Amino acid sequence: MGFRVARWMGLAAVVGVVTPLGATAAVADTPEADPPEDRPGGWQLVHEEDFSAFDPSGDTGWFPDKDGPGSPYDVDGYDNDGEYFATVGGADFQDQLDTVDLQRRSFSLGDDGWLTAELAMREGSAEPSFTQDSVPGSEAVGLFDSPAHDGGVVLRSTDELPEEYRVEMTLRTIDFGGQRDGEWDYDGLVNGYTPSDCKTNFPWAASGDFSRPECEWFDVTTDANGFYFLSIMDYDRPAPHNNVFIHNHRKVVMDGYNRYEYTGNGLRYCDIDSGELQPYEWGSGNGVNMLFMTDDRRYADQPGTEYVMPSECGTEVGGGIVSQVDLMPEAMPDRDYQFAVERRDDSYVLEVSGEFRHVGEQTLRYEQPFDDGENPIWHYNQTSEEYDGQYNADWEYPSPNGTYVDDDVWPEGSAYPDYFLIGQPHMNFYEGSASIDDVRLYVPGT
Repeated sequence: MGFRVARWMGLAAVVGVVTPLGATAAVADTPEADPPEDRPGGWQLVHEEDFSAFDPSGDTGWFPDKDGPGSPYDVDGYDNDGEYFATVGGADFQDQLDTVDLQRRSFSLGDDGWLTAELAMREGSAEPSFTQDSVPGSEAVGLFDSPAHDGGVVLRSTDELPEEYRVEMTLRTIDFGGQRDGEWDYDGLVNGYTPSDCKTNFPWAASGDFSRPECEWFDVTTDANGFYFLSIMDYDRPAPHNNVFIHNHRKVVMDGYNRYEYTGNGLRYCDIDSGELQPYEWGSGNGVNMLFMTDDRRYADQPGTEYVMPSECGTEVGGGIVSQVDLMPEAMPDRDYQFAVERRDDSYVLEVSGEFRHVGEQTLRYEQPFDDGENPIWHYNQTSEEYDGQYNADWEYPSPNGTYVDDDVWPEGSAYPDYFLIGQPHMNFYEGSASIDDVRLYVPGT
């Protein structure tokens, strides 16, 4: 059973006090199991899914959709057909998009259909899927299969999450790159990708020459692979989109960003034992990144919000990404990992438990207020009454083809729903498979 006993770790088992910035250790000994319906901390279970009765409903089948006006997936200017790309890419972007036949599919599952799978791909590519499977130690799991980088598959909450909640899931297996036994290239794969000389970020670059043939765009196989363990998004109907769009619509996220043979200072690990940040080579490229998004722009010349990154090595705001811990995929499914996000008492909490490389069994738990006066969590307000417009701005992105202006990125009177998302949401990056079970939603007990 590995570390599955930690699934029901209560708050009382955590050693140390977590502060919003520069959090101290939140490390727990192996706890006794508590029944899910009696979670410590006053949480009442309202939905759970273990995928033992996999009975999807409302399957749309595959249908064409480019996120255009009238589409249920139309959100804003960063959409797959968005004005951002039309501006920075000019007529060349539209010519390229015209060659791409985008397809979507969705279906619901779980009690009362509380979960929805969203899938997307390019016509003629390998189909992504979300299906029932089994792994040793678990009779049923939900399996994400994203066999091509130009498709995506996510599992989300069907409805907007309540004012306060805790959502959990258990990761049973993961194969989205990173090293295996010290090797980046394993099982005939390159960082989890099937080798190819034409796997690029086409047609959704943040800048550059949009007229190039597809195979001359940025090669994703020698850059990064990854997976979203658990994220909270800020818009209705989360689904796969291009990576620029996704990076602008996260409130908080725990994800993997597995950089192939990376040796720079843009990614770092926290060594819990020493309390010191270590270079990327210290880990295995299977890091967990626990990020609170804030209102600053991470990049001056392209979309993307800035990161607040607490760890046992202190709190970093911006700069190189900090991975708080390093997964051990080789040990799965004998070992597994539990992820949770809470929204309660004007704060978000990110939590992960399991046995990690270098540092052993840990539970890490970080809390960040909606607004600490310095780094407000991006689009935290579910209602207009929660926010007064003080962080509103117009973001401009100049390019040779013109300047795209994103007006009123966070205006007074705005409101942003919370939806959770698990999976692979990028339609021009990432490839692999992962299995999960025990997805649960709690609300405060009465």
